[in-house]
Amino acid sequence: MADKIFPGLDPASYVRHALHSAERDWPETNCYLDVWLEVLPALGLPPEACLAYSVMQDFEGDQFTFFKVPLEDLESLYGLKVTELAIYDRVEIHVLEQIRRGRLSLVEVDSYFLPDTQGVGYHQSHGKTTIAINRLDIENRTMDYFHGLGLHHLEGDDFDGVFQRDAHARDLPFLPYTEFVKLPEANIGASELVERSQALLAAYLAKRPEHNPVAAFAEVFPCQVEEVAERPFEFFHLYAFNTLRQLGANFELFSAHLDWLGRNGVVRLDAPADAARRISTTCKTVQFQLARAVMRKKFDKLQPALEPAITAWDELTSSLDDRFAKPSCEAA
Repeated sequence: MADKIFPGLDPASYVRHALHSAERDWPETNCYLDVWLEVLPALGLPPEACLAYSVMQDFEGDQFTFFKVPLEDLESLYGLKVTELAIYDRVEIHVLEQIRRGRLSLVEVDSYFLPDTQGVGYHQSHGKTTIAINRLDIENRTMDYFHGLGLHHLEGDDFDGVFQRDAHARDLPFLPYTEFVKLPEANIGASELVERSQALLAAYLAKRPEHNPVAAFAEVFPCQVEEVAERPFEFFHLYAFNTLRQLGANFELFSAHLDWLGRNGVVRLDAPADAARRISTTCKTVQFQLARAVMRKKFDKLQPALEPAITAWDELTSSLDDRFAKPSCEAA
């Protein structure tokens, strides 16, 4: 018999959240946040409420901040308590115990065995990624899991591969990082959620980068790409993911956060939301230009191509300062 967190969800009929719509600039963001963008709606919670932290993204010299919703925000906004799960037995045994207690588990696994990565990594390449397990049947070797753009199913050899069983058993230098989520007895009210989310935005706005991170990136972008062009082409994808994709996806999600606040009683935030979207669309355009630059080894047009995003970041933060900035605020 299978154990399940959300009994009403079936991968065959599952409809992914609008934040994963194929019409967006960046339908997928990163593996950890993508899980939460689907899990929160399954709990009846709006994922847009927890994206205030996005305004703090900075350029770290070789990449943009890898954005993840802070665990303290998940607790403050939704009452979700996320804690590391100690692994001392087989991973699937621990996960099953937590499911039976009504707790969701997030596990780092090898994407090689995940059917939803068909055409990208499935049975082609190995990589670390995070899934949230909704249904687990150890005896019959089947599992339903949140990953990427939705809820998916795997079974048989892939089940053994994910949990490193039988033919896929091997000695590891360390066990996979696993978290479990204690769910609240009831969700907070809608108006209270908006108030808490707005307070977090004001706090994070006060802690944003002191200088425009897109401008800092633009200064080194052509030189970095010139070096990328000397590497195998596969390296291009890694570089683009950790720079333009992280920047663009982060601010596309931030625009959704501002739209959500605007729809729920906060002063209209159309101007900063539009500025955030311009950062996203600029990054998508520049990513195509980046690929051409690497192939042609011509880099002089890359820095000017980021100008719309540089201007948009300044407009975004200035507009939000007029509405929310409070120097004495501290992030919760």
